[in-house]
Amino acid sequence: MLELLKTLCALSGVSGDEGAVREFVTEYAQKYAHETFVDALGNVIVTVSGARRSSQKIAFAAHMDEVGLIATHVTDDGMIKFSCVGGIDKRVLPGKRVWFGEVAGVIGMKPVHLVPKPDRERAIDVADLYVDIGATSKETALQHISLGDTATFDADFLEFGDGFVRSKAIDDRVGCAALLKLMENAPIDCTLVFTVQEEVGTRGARVAAHRVQPDIAVILEGTTAADLAGVSDAKKVCKLGNGAVSPFMDGGAIYDRELWNLARDTAAKHDIKWQTKEYVSGGTDGAAFQKAASGAKIVGIAAPVRNLHSAACIAKLSDIEDVLALARAFLAEIADRYGE
Repeated sequence: MLELLKTLCALSGVSGDEGAVREFVTEYAQKYAHETFVDALGNVIVTVSGARRSSQKIAFAAHMDEVGLIATHVTDDGMIKFSCVGGIDKRVLPGKRVWFGEVAGVIGMKPVHLVPKPDRERAIDVADLYVDIGATSKETALQHISLGDTATFDADFLEFGDGFVRSKAIDDRVGCAALLKLMENAPIDCTLVFTVQEEVGTRGARVAAHRVQPDIAVILEGTTAADLAGVSDAKKVCKLGNGAVSPFMDGGAIYDRELWNLARDTAAKHDIKWQTKEYVSGGTDGAAFQKAASGAKIVGIAAPVRNLHSAACIAKLSDIEDVLALARAFLAEIADRYGE
């Protein structure tokens, strides 16, 4: 799981530009899939034949895309102006290294000694930022990048401390890695959906959910952890080291109570560490699956992640393993309930 996650996190896949991740997923799926289909938006829909047939259509989903930047303008002196793709905290951007494909850059802003004192107190505006790719003019910059090109954070995968990892894009390559591992020994027929454009409003999931129309959809994700100094317990959301997270509600959906109870009971039965969110926040592709066609029952399983949507997402390996363990055990429980 760790090596697979490292590989996936290294790939570039800003929303709307997920081609590298999609190529990896489709190639990996060839070994295990009954059928692999890529739809018009770029979602990868993998049908897996399990040991048993199912009376219910079961889907697991994770999104391939990550937050990033998109080039919108080049100044006369060769600086790249940009917009954010997905929800990025603008305060973390200055000084970050990025890649426009093979072109390296650094996000910069006007130095503090040139900023009027009143302006130093206001929030950072993306309009004040630029990416420096080492070009000396607009013409030379445009030899290396084009408007509409996307950029990812430059962040090596690092193992550190007591079983922690740091990388970009842990949200949601952790879910993609778990889906790929689920292919290997499925106990029941299921559909695995790798979605696009989740970070800009679950656009891919809306289309995929209408095509697949599952009865049950399990969303595998990375989710916000705020277990930091100075944050009250009621707002920590979830905590690293406390296991896989299954929320009862988020900003987009209320999860099915029966499936939520089954996830909790399955974790207890198999001695898998488990927690829920203690603060309603965020959203997932679950809302799209819940509302598509005639509707679906949904449940979520996620890894808690600090610094979500940044160049330095932090997760704990034990939680990541718990996500996979709970997803596997949950699928086995579904097989026992609905297998034929």
